[in-house]
Amino acid sequence: MRTTLYSLTLLAAFVPGTHAAERVDVGNRISENLPEIPAELIDSLNQYQNTRGAGFAGWTTDGCLLISTRFAETGQAHRVCQPMGMREQLTFYKEPVGGITPSPAKAWRSGFVFSKDKGGDEFSQLYWFDYASRTTTLLTDGKRSQNGGTVLNEDGSMMAFASTARNGKDRDIWLRDTKTGQSRPLLTAGGSWSAQDFSPDGKTLLVSQYRSITDSQPGEVDIATGKLTLFPIDGGTAAFGGFEYARNGKGIYFVSDEKSEFMQLRHHDPATGKSHIISKGIAWDVGAFAQSPDGSRLGFISNEDGISTLRVFDTATWKAVSLPALPIGVTGGLQFSPDGKRIALSINTATSPSDVYVIDLAKTELTRWTQSEVGGLDTASFQAPSLVRFKSFDGRSIPAFYYQPAGLKPGEKVPVLINIHGGPEAQAFPTFSPQIQYLLKTLRVAVLVPNVRGSSGYGKTYVQLDNGFKRKDSVKDIGALLDWIGKQPELDSGRVGVYGGSYGGYMVLASMVDYNDRIRAGIDVVGISHFSTFLTNTESYRRDLRRAEYGDEREPKMRAFHEKIAPLNNAKAINKPLFVAQGFNDPRVPYTEAEQIVKAVRNNGGDVWYLMFKDEGHGFAKKPNSDYFGAAQILFWQKYLLGK
Repeated sequence: MRTTLYSLTLLAAFVPGTHAAERVDVGNRISENLPEIPAELIDSLNQYQNTRGAGFAGWTTDGCLLISTRFAETGQAHRVCQPMGMREQLTFYKEPVGGITPSPAKAWRSGFVFSKDKGGDEFSQLYWFDYASRTTTLLTDGKRSQNGGTVLNEDGSMMAFASTARNGKDRDIWLRDTKTGQSRPLLTAGGSWSAQDFSPDGKTLLVSQYRSITDSQPGEVDIATGKLTLFPIDGGTAAFGGFEYARNGKGIYFVSDEKSEFMQLRHHDPATGKSHIISKGIAWDVGAFAQSPDGSRLGFISNEDGISTLRVFDTATWKAVSLPALPIGVTGGLQFSPDGKRIALSINTATSPSDVYVIDLAKTELTRWTQSEVGGLDTASFQAPSLVRFKSFDGRSIPAFYYQPAGLKPGEKVPVLINIHGGPEAQAFPTFSPQIQYLLKTLRVAVLVPNVRGSSGYGKTYVQLDNGFKRKDSVKDIGALLDWIGKQPELDSGRVGVYGGSYGGYMVLASMVDYNDRIRAGIDVVGISHFSTFLTNTESYRRDLRRAEYGDEREPKMRAFHEKIAPLNNAKAINKPLFVAQGFNDPRVPYTEAEQIVKAVRNNGGDVWYLMFKDEGHGFAKKPNSDYFGAAQILFWQKYLLGK
């Protein structure tokens, strides 16, 4: 018997002949059919669950670095003032903070803006942390609105941000006078808009409307009048990334795939009408870019088969600036120091968590500023993946990162876990995962992380290959990966598990429907079980954006297609063990998506574990919750994947 500390309810079987679901409420956690987590498993995972990373958030006016890291339960803002120096914690909340935006070097006050929601509901509010008083001030309405994407002008007197406060559906651009504390809507054109950059004189603001992964509309707003001027798009429709005014006063820098398969960094000078593709010749997407304060140098990061490459140019000559060698991994948070002499960034590799580094441009020298803990583990034992490709049903080559346990013996066959990313317009990267390292070393499970069709990072043709009525083509990619697994002598094709979150959760369910006889078990985290019910119940500010990807459920033909492919309607095909995990406050994929698939598979006689956290949303941000789920999933794999 379980102890009386639990509120225990035995639920009746949904239909005769099926197993009753044992429901347990413990504080913020609800579970059904989960066994007790053995103490020895918790001890075994302890070191792996006490790793942490540090992400660069910006320079302070005094030359220190703002970083985000976790020392308690959630990620908070910290300040570091020298290489490997003390991490001074600045925010102390039960909820994680994000969107950290430091005040500019010439700002009238010193501090930073950050965002914070409640229990993962993503109705983020904006706050100001003031260095002088060490106090925090709420900047937004504090109600059920989503606020973010903060941009400050050069002297910090104006703050632009996106907000759904007007009607809960559209993301408008709001403007706040930071001296008077007055906020007002600046752009209410409908749709999903974001602020990009203030002009050096503060009279105009670059903005962009996001319609889909392949369709954005950039423009410029007059601050005084609110007049919006839309920029022409070469080719009619294109995706756009960042937009910035050139700091030297000559034109605009932006990222776009206009008449290109990939996102390219470009410069346009309205005065001369000339345009220049800075990243020409790089057949990969450009992501982040940054300018030095005087505009004399420009740095950007390209995503080359999942690995980041940094380049820096002198904008007067467009000659490359020499850089030191960087660790091979994924780079983010690129920003020049206030004096323009250094660049700070975050680097995450397959064998080390994210940490912050600074490049001295004059010395061509890389200095590590943080070294995050890895639970006392020997990092030399961590395994990096290899990049493999497999042919899918239509002959298309699909990339995947392949992690193998160390020291495979001749003739040894190991179980396999397929880890499918969400999005779907996202990309799996070879970044540090303590969970994967535990699977490799302790359970000796190989891990495959594919970027199936529909993933970003491989061109705009590839990212659209799963849209609308082509949805199941991405599931067929998993079928092709199962074929590939069957041809690898070291992999046991009879012991394959699938794992995925959000859209990846849908992929888990769909794969278990279509390839039930080839999959041993699956874990669905905050996953979609029926696109029509998902689109009906997701938050209104997301609905039209998701329809662009999944199809409009209001159209009869598309709704019929959704009904046909829904894992919920095909649950009778799933008779292998399934673990569903969910956050109650999820605004993206509502918890009802999880509950309906749990009921349907359980009605079918399937073995289903169900876990829901009442203080989480689209994923598990709090360490105790993440740790519990991590232990539960290892227990699930031990029971259902490792057995012969």
